[in-house]
Formats: sequence, C-alpha cells, structure tokens
Amino acid sequence: MAIAKRFWLVSAAGLTGITGAGAADQPVRKAALVEYLRVCSAYGTGFFYIPGTDTCLRVGGRARFEAGYAQNYGRSGANGDLSQYRGLGRLNLDARTQTGYGTLRAFVRFEIASRTGAFLTSGTQQRIGNAFPALGVDTFGRSQQFANVDKAFVQFAGLTAGRASSFFDFYAHDFEIIGATAGSELASTNLIAYTATLGEGFSATLSLEDPIFRKTPLYGNAATTGNLASQFNVFTGNFNVSPVIGTDAAGNPVGLAFLDVVQRSRLPDFVGTLRYDGAWGAAQISAAVHEINTGNASFAINGFNASVGAPVARPAGTTFAPRAQNEYGWAVQGGVKINLPFIAKGDSLYLQGAYGEGAQSYTGYSFYTGQYAASVTAGNIQGSPFPQFFSDAVVNPATGRLELSTSWTVLASYLHYWTPDWRSAVFGSYGEIAFPQGARTALGLVNFNGIGNPVTAPAAFAFSNQLRDTNQFVVGGNVIWSPVKDLDIGLEALYTRVSLNNGRTVDQNRNPGQTVANVVNGVPVNAAGAPVATTSFADAVQVRMRVQRDF
Repeated sequence: MAIAKRFWLVSAAGLTGITGAGAADQPVRKAALVEYLRVCSAYGTGFFYIPGTDTCLRVGGRARFEAGYAQNYGRSGANGDLSQYRGLGRLNLDARTQTGYGTLRAFVRFEIASRTGAFLTSGTQQRIGNAFPALGVDTFGRSQQFANVDKAFVQFAGLTAGRASSFFDFYAHDFEIIGATAGSELASTNLIAYTATLGEGFSATLSLEDPIFRKTPLYGNAATTGNLASQFNVFTGNFNVSPVIGTDAAGNPVGLAFLDVVQRSRLPDFVGTLRYDGAWGAAQISAAVHEINTGNASFAINGFNASVGAPVARPAGTTFAPRAQNEYGWAVQGGVKINLPFIAKGDSLYLQGAYGEGAQSYTGYSFYTGQYAASVTAGNIQGSPFPQFFSDAVVNPATGRLELSTSWTVLASYLHYWTPDWRSAVFGSYGEIAFPQGARTALGLVNFNGIGNPVTAPAAFAFSNQLRDTNQFVVGGNVIWSPVKDLDIGLEALYTRVSLNNGRTVDQNRNPGQTVANVVNGVPVNAAGAPVATTSFADAVQVRMRVQRDF
C-alpha cells in the first residue's frame, strides 16, 4: 500500500510538471471581445438590442395570486364551493426592428395558471382547449391547469397577423378584477387585419377573424334523444341535434328527423372598426358579421316523442325539411372613453353599448356567465334555481329554418385615483337576450327537451325553463393599492342578478326534476296535485382579492 501510494504521488507530480511546461510553450491567444447588451431607446423603456442584430427586444411578464368567495345555493354535483384560488404566470416578448416601411414588430405572450374552485376553474377556457381538468374524486371540476398562447402576432405597415385580441372589442373589462360586466372581450383569437391611419386621430380596421372563438352553440340537446346517443356511440361533445317535423304526402306530420346542429368553420368572421384617439380619450364604432350553419339530418324516428328507442325506417312517403339554410348573425357596438384629469390624474370613464342578432358573443351577454355553452346555471351561480340560455339560433322544427336570437348590453365603468398609490373603480352593466318564440312553441309541440305542449299542457309550457328570455344586471366596485411601481394589491366585490323577462319557472333547488302540470287557484301544481315552488330570478354576491406584480 505504501509503495502504491508513493507511485500515485510521483505520477501526479510528473503530470503536473508536464502540463505546466506544455502550457508555457503554447502561443498566447487574446480573449474574445464580449458584446455587451446595449439599451434601445427608440421604443420606450425596457428595450435592448439583441446582440449582433438591429432588433430591439423587451422581456416582461406577470405573477399573480387570486383568492375569492362565491355565494352558492346548493351542494349537488359540482356545486358547493365557497373558496377559490388561482396562481398565474405570464411571459411577454416584444421584438421590434425599424425598416423602410416603418416598425416591424413581433409580440408573443404565454400564460400558465393553476386554478381551483367552481368559478376560477373556468369551463369557458376548458371548452376551447385552453385548460385541462383534474380527474380526482375531490378535484374533478375543482382543479384545473391552464396553458395558453395568449398572443403571437406580427405587425408591419398596418398589417396585424397572428393570435391577438379581437379588433371588435373596446372596453374589454379594463378596470375590473373579476371581469363580470356584460361586454365583449376576446383576448385571444386568430386573425389577419389591416389598419389604415386616416389622420387627425382617426383609424379604420378591417379584420378577418377565426369564427371558432365566437361560436355559441345552437339550441339542441343530445341527452334529450334518450338512448339514441349511446346507440350511435358518438361522443356527446360533438353531438348536438335538434328536431324537424316530417310530413306524409298529404302534408300531415308523421315523424321527426334530427338535424346535426354542430357548427362548422366555413367563413371567417368579418370585423370592421372606426376609431378615434385624442387627448380627451377615445371612441370606437365596431361591426361584425358571423356565419351560422348546421349539418345534415342525422336520423329519423316515428312519432313525436324524441325519447323513444332505436331509430326506425321512415314511414313511406315521409318528407323532411332539408338541412337548414345558413344564416348570418351580426352585431354593432359603440364605445367611448373619456379622460377626466380635472377630477384626478388618471381618472377616466368608459361607456359602451352593443346590439346583435345571432351574435351573442359579440354583445358579450354571456362573457362571464358561460361563453361557448348553450346554457349554464343562471348567472353562473352554483345551485341556481334555473338555467340561463345563450344560443345564437334555434331550428324551428315546423319550418326547418334557423331563427336567430337577439341580445343587447350596456355598461359604464369609472376609475378614480384617490392618491397616486390608491385607486378604485365602480362599474355596472345591464343586458337582455330574447329567443324566437315561434320556434319555442314548435319545439313544445314535439316535446323536445321536455318543453310542455302549448296546446295540451299549457301550464307545463308556460313554466318550462327552456329558451326563456332573460335579463342580467351586474354592479360592483374595487379598491387597489400600489405601494410601489407595478405592484397591485386589490379587493373587488360584485352583485349579479339574472331574471326572466316575463313569467316564472320551476325552482329546481326546491323542486328538483319537477314540472308544472296545472295551475289550481293561481298555484302551480305537479301531476299529483302538490304545489310546485317557482321563481323568476337568481342573484349572488362574489368577492375576489388579487396580488399582482408586473415586470
């Protein structure tokens, strides 16, 4: 062992000497010059030149924590959560290069988040593939991971192409934490647009936008067809049907066909805006056209009860209306932002209104309560006593034609700075949606979705919750403290109320699964003659706090 130890020591010393001698004999090389980052002041603060290029880059982002309380009315199914939480991270990359045609810009934004709670898990984002649910017994519907390419667009010489906010939008919940007022805000869609600068503060934009992110499902329900969905072994997420009445050679109704009312992407949405920006504020007029279409008839059955068994051959001589003709929804919006520095520096007021036919996403009636869903619990309230409907159109089973819904919204939002470190906002909105009543009556004649027959069961028809016209009122306020630059600590509370425009409906909290069979001495009763509780509205309070750091 002693001999081996001396051997390794001698060997190490020898190698060290050889290495040192060899190094001394090598030619000396000069250290390469290091190209340090240079500040780029052409586009504002935070930009630097990418080494070796004339492109300026700004790296930024956001970290956010949110916690909230949401009132609820029941603990059935996924209902019953009071608390909700979210942690969110954002990364921004803004690259700009000056060219002979002006600035060439590329902007990318990624957002990732972990959400829990009935509201923050956001079925809206899940329905468009931006979020992914947990699958545990206690976490399903209550935990969700969110991942989104929120922005990825190129701007050059008036052209904007890529994933960006819809040019239709104006206020877009600028002063809100929760974002619950009724108004359009499509932060991420795929588009190509051209903006012309007209001078004197005016600009005009024409934008072709991806229709997928503006579709509200047509009225229909696969579950209503009973075991037909399972017999066809079709995933219900892509299976939405609505009935049309078949007639014999004499014109007598003898059966039903079911139209596939899943919408396809055929034409882009056409959006146009005229905008003015000045020292006093900004104003914008927006318009949009949105195609609505259906598929072919899926199958036919005898009789008028959509919940019968397996499909059967059509009766001889039966004819059905062809595939519903495409319709075109449209919407218009006007908004103004008024700066109010004479009250306090930074104060401003937004006023906005929108009207649409077959374009509910553009009026923003369901922005908070349930985008991309034909119906949700009223006001997005857990355990709401009745559902709230949003469909852009309904197939009239008597005519086989698409009939459009109409919606409109108005809102106001005011931001006030009490001091440079403290600010608060108050906001409110009101909106209504109405459905074609001729189509609803015809759907009652075939008892689709359990709508009572208006002739033989008028009470069941009158108290049915399906396709009821509703209105929605939201009012709220927040206070935000910014002790240092780019740090916000805020608290917001709001009250929302959803009401039927007329009549009443069964309160499903107190009478789950019940229908009204008759009205006796002014009291709605079921088939057994027992009273059925009804209601005409649902309301709730929600509170949320936020800690946010931008950089």
